Amino acid sequence: MTEPLRIVLITAPDDEVSSRIARILVEERLAACVNIVPGIRSVYRWQGAVEEDSEFLLIAKTRSDRFEALARRAQELHPYELPEILMLPVEGGSDDYMDWVRSEATL
Repeated sequence: MTEPLRIVLITAPDDEVSSRIARILVEERLAACVNIVPGIRSVYRWQGAVEEDSEFLLIAKTRSDRFEALARRAQELHPYELPEILMLPVEGGSDDYMDWVRSEATL
């Protein structure tokens, strides 16, 4: 059986932080690819107050067996006290693309 794939969502405060996290995750083979989506707006409750911030969204593609290491590394690199790091299952996709993700996000 082939290793299941995962999508990991990570928010970040700005382009510099987003680019640094994305590059390191790919360089360290924790993710095959990370898309950076600028200009998202997050509304959330933090320490009893409703906050609103501009953020960047990182969308990382990886193997399920790389998620724990990816999450730990993203946490280490992140300036937030409590960064958003969410894993979503990949239910399907292009076989060639999924094979590429598996080959690039290797142990």
